[in-house]
Amino acid sequence: MLAMQKAAKKPATHPLGTSGLDIRRVTTWPEYRACVELQREVWGGDFSDQVPASILSVAQRVGGVCAGAFEPDGRLVGFVFGISGIQHGRLVHWSDLMAVRAEARDRGVGRQLKLFQRELVRADGATMMYWSFDPLVARNAHFNFATLGVKAVEYVEDMYGADSGSILHRGLGTDRLIAAWAIEGEGARVPQSKASQRANDLVPLSQIVVLNPTGTPPRAVMPPTLPPLPAPIIAPCVGVVIPLDIHRVQQAAPDEAVRWRAATRSAFEWAFANGYHIDSFRRLDETESGLYVLLHHGSGRLAHDHV
Repeated sequence: MLAMQKAAKKPATHPLGTSGLDIRRVTTWPEYRACVELQREVWGGDFSDQVPASILSVAQRVGGVCAGAFEPDGRLVGFVFGISGIQHGRLVHWSDLMAVRAEARDRGVGRQLKLFQRELVRADGATMMYWSFDPLVARNAHFNFATLGVKAVEYVEDMYGADSGSILHRGLGTDRLIAAWAIEGEGARVPQSKASQRANDLVPLSQIVVLNPTGTPPRAVMPPTLPPLPAPIIAPCVGVVIPLDIHRVQQAAPDEAVRWRAATRSAFEWAFANGYHIDSFRRLDETESGLYVLLHHGSGRLAHDHV
């Protein structure tokens, strides 16, 4: 009863919505079931980690969030789901799922859902939000780093097992970066508009040592002429390249997609183990690729928090 009363005091809708959508908590069984159907639509009917309507509902009774983006006629076009818990004595929130229908993308729906989720958990006293995302998906990398301003604190190999059953994961496993988004205190950032650009994104490409140069197949390790660490750092700034559309690669050439996974896994694991952190992500449209820009902890920037 206490959790239900507390939830009732929180904002019912998102005050920043600009897409003509109603951003609010999911409240009815038909709406919860619509969230389940959207999971099937996005991840496929065989997705083994589907969250049922009952758990979506129960989680909200104990501080979790299940919020949707609704058209004026009540149709669900996107939703976000997360749970809260205690970590090192502080309240944190794990954002487990976010899905947006294909026809509703590029309308800022994901940003509005994340902002609404942020407001709800901040009202509970949470200071940090975490979630995982596939480092090979350029759209998500751009959203997380350029729009929301997250930090990436860990690379996890096959975080959800080698095969989740989803059509999006087949052959690629479920390697994930863990995103950390500060919502209170030092490090908290207001998400940027699409027109904003961080100064770090202007680092000349000539100053970035790319750890997995492109090619067919992409090479899986750093160039052999570079010395190992903890010798003097090879460069204050290194990069990891990914394709702009890994799902298109996956459909057209599955073996090449698997090689991309191996190449980026080696590059990220090497970089994280040797004192680098992801600073930003940029799109390189002319080469149909994306580039993670990583800085060494000794290059003048603060190291990121760890999960």
